Amino acid sequence: MTTVDAGDWLSALAKDRGDIDRSSTAERVADKLRASVLDGDIKPGQQLNEKALGDALRVSRNTLREAFRLLTHERLLVHEYSKGVFVRRPDAADVADLYAARRVIECGALRRWDDAPEEARQAVRDAVSSGRERAAAGDWTGVGTANIGFHRAVTALAGSARLDEEVKRLLAELRLAFHVMGDPEAFHRDYLPLHGELVTRLDADHDVPAAEAALVAYLDRAEEQLTTGLRGA
Repeated sequence: MTTVDAGDWLSALAKDRGDIDRSSTAERVADKLRASVLDGDIKPGQQLNEKALGDALRVSRNTLREAFRLLTHERLLVHEYSKGVFVRRPDAADVADLYAARRVIECGALRRWDDAPEEARQAVRDAVSSGRERAAAGDWTGVGTANIGFHRAVTALAGSARLDEEVKRLLAELRLAFHVMGDPEAFHRDYLPLHGELVTRLDADHDVPAAEAALVAYLDRAEEQLTTGLRGA
């Protein structure tokens, strides 16, 4: 077994300290851009201007490019040679893959309802209330944001930070597909009541298997609607 003097590898790490600092900042920038996608502020096909973003966030062009690289790996951005960086437009195959992952993660998390902390269950209820409030105000883009919050809260029932992070990335990509559907009210209107029905099955009926079956049917329906819309767009 080969041993390496501690001073050698520590010195090598110290030389890379600048890269680590830039990477850390790039990750924070990527977090902010991802959050803008989740909130519906950044839309598919939109070009991201390096100078404008760099000035707004007060980061270097190299840091911004590293953030772009991270989000390209997550399939949120795409680099077009000689044109620039654009927000990616998911296709039907992307949606099918996203929903395959969501069924495994969200249905598994939902089974933890009875064992989850009360604050985690309340977060699911609060997401339902948020969606209803935004619908009552006629804010259907906000309903889409509440929808994302509902599914993140369902995932959080599992109590896994790793799953929470993964679903945040999946739902950011999915939010881009929502935009392609056009009218947010037409898309979200029928799904909003289903959130409340799921919580009723869990809270009033204490029937987790029925709630899971309802969630599967919900996801199947949404996937079909999205893939059909993307193929026709």
